Amino acid sequence: MFLYYLRLSALSYRRNPILSSLMVMAVAIGVGAYMVIFTLNYVMGGNPIPQKSDQLFHVQIDSGNPNTQADPPPQLTYLDATALLESQAAFRETPTSKFSGILEPEGDSARPFSISGRGASADFFPMFNTPFLYGNGWDRAADNDLQQVTVLSKLMNERLFGGADSTGETIRLHGYNFQIVGVLDDWSPIPKFYDVNNNPFEEGAEVYIPWNLIIPLSFPRNGNTNCWKAPDAGQEGFLNSECVWIQYWVELRDSNEEADYLQFLNNYAAQQKEFGRLPREMNNALFDVEEWLLKEEVMPNETKILSALAAMLLAVCLLNTIGLLLSKFLGKSAEIGVRQALGAHKGSLFLQHVIEAGFIGLLGGILGLAVATAGLEGIKVLLGDDLMLTDWIQLNPTVVAVTLILAIFATIFAGFYPIWRACNINPAIHLKTQ
Repeated sequence: MFLYYLRLSALSYRRNPILSSLMVMAVAIGVGAYMVIFTLNYVMGGNPIPQKSDQLFHVQIDSGNPNTQADPPPQLTYLDATALLESQAAFRETPTSKFSGILEPEGDSARPFSISGRGASADFFPMFNTPFLYGNGWDRAADNDLQQVTVLSKLMNERLFGGADSTGETIRLHGYNFQIVGVLDDWSPIPKFYDVNNNPFEEGAEVYIPWNLIIPLSFPRNGNTNCWKAPDAGQEGFLNSECVWIQYWVELRDSNEEADYLQFLNNYAAQQKEFGRLPREMNNALFDVEEWLLKEEVMPNETKILSALAAMLLAVCLLNTIGLLLSKFLGKSAEIGVRQALGAHKGSLFLQHVIEAGFIGLLGGILGLAVATAGLEGIKVLLGDDLMLTDWIQLNPTVVAVTLILAIFATIFAGFYPIWRACNINPAIHLKTQ
C-alpha cells in the first residue's frame, strides 16, 4: 500500500507541477539554510574527543591580579607549570605551548622556512589519543634528559620526506638537530580543545618537541601571553614572573583521582601563598573538555544568532508550505469526495496525503542538500584559507541524513492541518457538482 500511495504522490506532482515545485523550493530553502547553521554548530561545537573527554582536565590556578575580581587566568605561569610537572601527581599530564622556529631542509637547493611548533610532554600523545602513521611519541626519559627528539605532522613529513617513513631521520630546527621518533597520521580535533587560547579552529602544529626544551634552546614563544604586572628584565625575570602562557592538562581516570588532584592543587597553592605568591582567595579548578569549551565560550555568539534566524526562516518557509498544501489538497476535494462515496476510509485518505506530503518533503530535502552545499561553500569563502574549518565544513553522512529526515518530518508536520481539512469535506457537495 505504501508503494501505491507513493505512486499516487508522484502522479499528483505531475498533475500540478508548478504548485508542487513551489512547495519543494520552499522546503529546500528553509531546510537548506537551517542545515548550513546546523553544520557549523555540529563542526564547531561538537565534542572533539568523546571517548575520554570526561577524563581529561584543564588545570586552572588562580594567579591573577589581586586588585580585580576577574576570573582566574586560563593559562599557567612557568613557575606553576614546572612545579606541577615535577610533582607528577596525575596519571598523565602535559604542559603545552606554541613556539615558532626555522627548519633547514637538507639539500643545497632547499630553502629554510618557518614552522609552527608545539612543546609538550611525553604524555601528550597517549592522553589525546593521537594517531601515528610511523613510530610513536617520545618517552618520559626524553623529557627528563632533554633529548632533542621530535614528532612531525603528516603534512610536514610529506613536505620533507615525500610521505616515507622518516623515523630515525634528523631535521635541523632552530639551529639544533632533532631526531624524528614518530609521524602523526591525520589529527585535527575541532575545536582544538587542548589550546583554545590561540585560535581553537586553526591548524595543529607541524612539529612537536619536548616542552622542557623550549626555554633552554631559546625557541621563540608563539602564543597568547598575559601579565598582570610587568616582569623583571631578561629571560629569568620573565620565567619567574606571573605571566601566564602555558596550557596544562591532566588525565584523571575516575572521580577519586579528580578529588585527589584538586586537593593537591589546593595544597600547592597554599604553599605558594606562604612564599608570597597567589595573593587572591584560593580558586583553583579542574574542567573536563566539554566544561572547558563551554567556559571559554569557544562557540562564537554569532552562531547562536544565526541559528535563531535560520530557525525563523525555516518556520516562514513551512508556513508558506502549509498554505500551498492547503491549496493543493483542497483542489482535490472532488476526487476525495468521490473516493469517500465509494467507501474509502478517512484513515486511508489521511495516510495517503501524509505520504504525499512526505514525498514533497523528500524532494525538498534533496534540493535542500544542494542549497546547503552552496551555502557552506559561501561560508568557506568568508572564512578564508587560514582556518582548518574550511576542510571540515562539508555535508558528512550524519548531516545528509539529518537534512532529509528534517525535511520529510517538517513537511508532514506542516501538512497536518491541510490534510485534516481535505479529509473532512462533505462528499455530498462534490457529488452534486459532478
